[in-house]
This record gives sequence, structure tokens and C-alpha cells, in this order.
Amino acid sequence: MAAGTGTKTAAAGRLYDIVVFGASGFTGQFVVEEVARAAAAAAAGEGQLCGGRLRWAVAGRSREKLRAVLERAAERLGKAAPGEEVGVLLCDVGDAGSLATMAKQTRLVLNCVGPYRFFGEPVVEACVENGASCIDISGEPQFLEGMYLKYNEKAAEKGVYVVGSCGFDSIPADMGVLYTRDKLKGTLTAVESFLSVKSGPEGVAVHDGTWKSAVYGLADEDNLKKLRKQIGYAPLPVVGAKLKKRGFLFYSPEFKEYCITFMGSDGSVVKRTQRYLHTELQQTPVQYGAYVTLGGLGSVIKLMFMGMLFLLLVKFNFGRKLLTKYPKFFSGGYFTEEGPTQKQMDGTSFTMTFFGEGYSEGQDPQKGKPNVKICTEVKGPEPGYIATPIAMVQAGLSLLEDTASLPKRGGVYSPGAAFSKTKLIDRLNKRGVEFSVISKPEV
Repeated sequence: MAAGTGTKTAAAGRLYDIVVFGASGFTGQFVVEEVARAAAAAAAGEGQLCGGRLRWAVAGRSREKLRAVLERAAERLGKAAPGEEVGVLLCDVGDAGSLATMAKQTRLVLNCVGPYRFFGEPVVEACVENGASCIDISGEPQFLEGMYLKYNEKAAEKGVYVVGSCGFDSIPADMGVLYTRDKLKGTLTAVESFLSVKSGPEGVAVHDGTWKSAVYGLADEDNLKKLRKQIGYAPLPVVGAKLKKRGFLFYSPEFKEYCITFMGSDGSVVKRTQRYLHTELQQTPVQYGAYVTLGGLGSVIKLMFMGMLFLLLVKFNFGRKLLTKYPKFFSGGYFTEEGPTQKQMDGTSFTMTFFGEGYSEGQDPQKGKPNVKICTEVKGPEPGYIATPIAMVQAGLSLLEDTASLPKRGGVYSPGAAFSKTKLIDRLNKRGVEFSVISKPEV
């Protein structure tokens, strides 16, 4: 079995390589489909899993729903009903015994049960205690950094890896910054990313689970500050010219569109990666700013109105109840209880463009102005339910197969910290989340 020392001892004799927990949830069903694809690829001899097999299972509360999800995945992949090779585990986030039983049987849990601030910790605890690694797709900094504070040392002792944000938040951003750094000849010191989401005639929709995470996340911002004080982060040194902070709303001449600061977890995730790479591997930290393109003035006015209402309501308990009860109304139709239709997903794609600057080889980044620039991009299919499962499953395969390239000891990591030396970017490229260099202006 291709495994590093930590995961080898912890995972010896386990029944499964991967268990998808929350498999019958809205996002979970797409992750199941993606794991089924990976299993078919492993059976065809692609990948380095022992015996050419990906041994996997689905886990959740209802056997009927789990069976239905497996049948749906088989149907969508053009196969007969799934055979006995896929395990079905009954497991409830409120039942610690069932979580422990699940964790003992697998090398890796892909956790799809959110909002993670309410349901994430019992899964992390069960995995760490029982020697399984764990990957999630959380975009909630409080949860991610809280897990680091509570479980990093224990995970290191057990030789297991807990890696959060392995979906659309925040693999494109975090790995995109590392890709930009690796493609610049010289020292990269600052990057700004701009996310653009394009939709077809059917428009865009997002399942309301993401909306709930945003509501509770913004309501709890003060606690995030307290949490960071507890962790006691040392400030990252600024290398090179200081990256200018933009206003919340601004016009971008490059895109000829209005842009706003990206409110997701990308900024905090990238910062955690840069801190790890600087303190543990003595690499030059990269400053980072994350933005999203909006379009013309009409989009700006609509967003400002919705945003002010959201920020007003999120401060109060009754306001949060209203926001979570009527997501469609308060989000202008973007967030719905049904989530997107297949047509909406097929018509949607994303591009994340990275503008990097730095210093050419032999140039001291502590002196003078940056003298090299680079532009890269990550582009892919619909971000929430096509790109996210691809990112999550490929991160999982990296964790299982690229073990010699993982950090030497287990722990709680951001994606870039865990996967900076692995083949994750190559894997993503093969599955349609594509990293490329757009321009390399000369010095």
C-alpha cells in the first residue's frame, strides 16, 4: 500500500480507503458520483491504490436514502446498480459511537455534513481518536481554525491529516496562489485573485446549506477574533512592496466590471497556508487579496440593497431566523432549498484570475519595487456541485496516494499546506479544473 509512515500504521487493515459521510445530502450525492468515477478509474489501472481498487463506502442515517444515492450515481455513470463492493454504513452525527465505528473502518472520511460549525466537530474528533484522516468542504473560518486549535497536536500524535476547505472554498484560491508562485521565475510577493462566475440562460442557483453557513458565520465574527488570539498567530512578515488594500467596491479596468471583496474563506485559508509554509518550510510568504467580479451598475445596486438588508438582519436572532427560513427571498433567488437544476449546473462555469507580482531571480525582495508580474488562472465547471466534488475527491486521492509528499507529521492543515508538494494540481487538471499561465510579462 502506498502510504507514509503515519497513515500506514493508523490505516493498516482498514476495510475502506474512503467513506463519504452525509452521502445522501445535497452535496454528498455529487461527491458519491465523483468517488464512483475515481473507483472506476482505479479499477482501470489509473492511480496507485493497492490492488488497483478503491475500496469505499457511503455513510448516513437512512439505508434507503444511501441505496438510492448509489443507484442514482450508477445510473448517471451509465452502469448497472452498484454491486456489493460499495459499503453502506449507518451513522449519525449525534451518535458518537456510530461515528467511531465509521472512523475505525476507513483510512479517510470525506465529510459532507454541514453547516460544519454545528455538525463538524464530532466527525473530526471521531476521526482523530480512531486514526482516520478527514477532509471537508467547509467555508467557515471559525470552524476551520477552531479545529486547528483543538485537534492539531492530537492529529499529529496519531499520524492523521485533517484538511478543511477542500471544495470550491478554497482549493482554487489556495492551490492557485501556489501555482502562480511556482510559475514565476523569481520571488512572488503578492497576489490578487478575481473570481468570475458565468451562467447560461437558466441562471445560477446555490443550495441553501451554503447560505446558512454564511448567516451563522457573519453572526459570529467577534468569536473568530477571540479564537485567533487564543491560537496566538505570529504576524506574517511583509516581504516586498505592501499590497494595497482595495475598497469594498471598485471598478476593475482589466475586467471592465465592478468588483467587491470576496466574503468567503479564501483569504483566511490562503493566509494559514502562507503562515505554515513560512514558519515550517522557511518559504517567502505571499500577500493575498481575494475579489469577485459583479458586472455593471445594475448588479451593484441590487447587491448593495440585498447586502445591507443581510448585514442588518444577521445581527439579531429573529433576523437570522428570517434569513434561514426564506433564503430565496433574501438572496434575490440565488439560494434555494431545492438547489440548482441539472440545466443550471451544465450552463455554469467559473474562472479565477490571479495577478501576481514579485522580484526577478537575484533581485532582493526587501529592496526596491517589484519588477516582475505574472497572470495565471484556474477555470472549471459549476463551482458548487461539480467543481467542489472534483476538488474534494482529488484532494482525498492525493492524501491516500501521494503520501511521501504530505507534511512529515499529521495535523490539522489548510489545503495548500497539506498538498503543496503533491500531484493535486495535475489531478485537478485531468478532471477539468484547469490551472494555466495566461501571461508572463518580461522584467
